[in-house]
Amino acid sequence: MPGRLLILANDETTIYNFRRELLQGLAAHGYDLTVAFPIGEHTCEIEKCGCQVVDFQLNRHGTNPFQDLKYYRNCRRLIREVRPNVVLTYTVKPNIYGSFAAHREHVPYINNITGLGTILQHDSLLARISLFLQKRAYKNSSCVFFQNQSNYKAMLEKGVVVAQTPYQILPGSGVNLNLHAFEPYRPDDHHSTRFLIVARIRQDKGYDEFLTAAETINRQYPNSEFHIVGWYEEESYQGVIENLAARGIIIYHGRKLQEEVHQLMTQSDCVVLPSWHEGMANVLLEAAATGRIVVASDIPGCRETFEEGRTGFGCQVKDAASLAKAFEKVINTPYSERVVMGQRARQKMEREFDRNIVVEKYIQLLERIN
Repeated sequence: MPGRLLILANDETTIYNFRRELLQGLAAHGYDLTVAFPIGEHTCEIEKCGCQVVDFQLNRHGTNPFQDLKYYRNCRRLIREVRPNVVLTYTVKPNIYGSFAAHREHVPYINNITGLGTILQHDSLLARISLFLQKRAYKNSSCVFFQNQSNYKAMLEKGVVVAQTPYQILPGSGVNLNLHAFEPYRPDDHHSTRFLIVARIRQDKGYDEFLTAAETINRQYPNSEFHIVGWYEEESYQGVIENLAARGIIIYHGRKLQEEVHQLMTQSDCVVLPSWHEGMANVLLEAAATGRIVVASDIPGCRETFEEGRTGFGCQVKDAASLAKAFEKVINTPYSERVVMGQRARQKMEREFDRNIVVEKYIQLLERIN
């Protein structure tokens, strides 16, 4: 028996959308799995991957040190109960407090940095505290996984990791090439170009730029369509989106299941993500696997997912005019070239981003630790 693993995450979406294949792969190799996160609607599906789920509460965005201390103590208690051979952690708070707890309980641990996050985009007291805690957390890590080379270099420059820190670069979370199967472009009998953004509705996902560019392009190309899938993390956008929807510029779909998102992608010409920062943009990987052109910010975590002019188009971050130009490039791309670009996008995913690559890297590392 390879042993027991404890996986700590901040919510079930991280596991359900991006780690199910990892759970299945680890279970198939004989690992006894316990996964701890605040449970939700997908718990049963996660359990079917071959693991035990523990309802483990934490405040993802809270800054109350007493709540964080409680989470740390609960991590230590859970480690003593599960007695894992290795602890795996995802996202900032599990990375920090799960690491501290594992180290105090003398259990090896592996961290996964899924992105630098909003807090690290500003030089604030909160950011400095977060960096200090992460530096202490990763000091004794068996391995720190990064989702792109730029994030690793940024953490190296900030002193959060050092040259001696064991690390690996993953192709993001990878993409399930079966779930996100290649889909032919809709027939060339439509007179509209359909753009789709799939992201939580908040400023740093580029919604200001998306909404402004959509309004600009819709005036020039009235048959263009702009679809939104996501939920409001910042309520200030609700009135703006409702107004644009009433005017026929935006079509808002609300929150959708992964399978429903795939269907919407197949009905679209282009998937958009003008984000300000990403670890690796999973929605762009899924869109490319489906065979769709992407438009995305030219930033680490987005630029790796497409090839300029061959599978998608980049735009300057925080620049609505640049985004509008990228939309215009898609509109002016002939149907036959869109088809070819979609095929190239799928091939790139098969070569570089198959989720099985991520599973294999974890298994190889765990075998070395054990």
